[in-house]
Amino acid sequence: MIKVFTLPDLGEGLTESEIVAWRVAPGDTVTLNQLIAEVETAKAVVELPSPFAGVVAELHQQPGTTVRVGDPIVSFEVDSPSGRESALSAPSAASSGQKVRSRETEREAVLVGYGAAVERGGRPQRRARIGATDAGGQVATDTVPAPPIAGEEPPVATERPRSTPPVRALARTLGVDLAEVTGTGPTGLITRQDVEALAGPAVPVAGVRETRSPIRSVRKHTAAAMVQSAFTAPHATEFLTVDVTPAIELIEALRGDRVFAEARIGILAVVAKALCLAVARTPEVNTHWDEAAGEIVQFHYVNLGIAAATPRGLIVPSIPDADRLSLVDLAAALAELTSAARAGATRPAALRGGTISITNIGSFGIDAGTPILPPGEAVILALGAIAPRPWVYRGEIALRQVVTLSVAFDHRLVDGEQAARFLTDVAGLLANPARALALL
Repeated sequence: MIKVFTLPDLGEGLTESEIVAWRVAPGDTVTLNQLIAEVETAKAVVELPSPFAGVVAELHQQPGTTVRVGDPIVSFEVDSPSGRESALSAPSAASSGQKVRSRETEREAVLVGYGAAVERGGRPQRRARIGATDAGGQVATDTVPAPPIAGEEPPVATERPRSTPPVRALARTLGVDLAEVTGTGPTGLITRQDVEALAGPAVPVAGVRETRSPIRSVRKHTAAAMVQSAFTAPHATEFLTVDVTPAIELIEALRGDRVFAEARIGILAVVAKALCLAVARTPEVNTHWDEAAGEIVQFHYVNLGIAAATPRGLIVPSIPDADRLSLVDLAAALAELTSAARAGATRPAALRGGTISITNIGSFGIDAGTPILPPGEAVILALGAIAPRPWVYRGEIALRQVVTLSVAFDHRLVDGEQAARFLTDVAGLLANPARALALL
């Protein structure tokens, strides 16, 4: 019997994915939940396990192809009508947020590819990331170990080399087998440098003057979002250069304090805290223009977006309820966010729901810029490069740590005066961090 597996709904409103790589070929025998492919959405790389036990009959899509939800991607020849997929036949809970329960397991349903199920007895199990009931493509997540076949030895589990999605993509491009790579990263993680070292130096192709690549995944999503924002919201930008020497001295003092020594507080955390405090004085900067409803939405919380450059393109994950976090907690949240972004492991849920954002263009040595607003947000603050410059300090010229702040805003929601007040509040807190005590 032939069973067709269609691209399932991966949640978060995503309607298409790109086939990154197949891990099986026609004629291969697969077991239930065996990894068969990697697909890349506009938000994350997701691993697809087999929803059936049987033989791969046909691959309907080639790597690099963009496939819409519901399109057939692979067919299996199975021995029984059920194909051992009965435990995966419940409707999808990945996008509904409902709990998925079974006799052995109980956990909150999450988007495919994340988390692990835990037996009631406490033993962790690997969770099947995606399943399907039929050609209709219904999806569910559950832990379903394939039962052993009578007379056969149980399969020997092999450990997949530990690496991140961008590193795996690089390995495919360079033709490197990750099984042959020795990871030098934390706990044996395979890094980009490990793959490049095994691949050897690139050989230039004589006569090649240009290279064309398809517009895909994050780059495609980012481009569409930026065009929508630029031609929907009337952008305006204001700049302010400020002496942030006191903020730098505060950071150094906290790092020297044994209570905060492990907190890894940096300038971005201090700016984030200053932004949250400034929002309270100018709430108009934390709003949304709802065109369909004809309403202005005022947020009474701050989901702080942080623009992050990754190998897959620009993403803006957010820290929920950042205004409720202490400076130490903000620093920890920023470290976790940036680490996940660099590893290509940002959860799709973190890429929506932002209310106001920061972009740290100073990390690239840029003094100032005019950032485009993330769609749906009223303000984005750009932090320029901090550098020593001659500055008037207490009536004399002194060498001080100076930075230029830029604030881009949606002029439908924020007036120039409101943007100026917000920007000067942020600058004032960086120039004199003690002012924060008066705003708390």
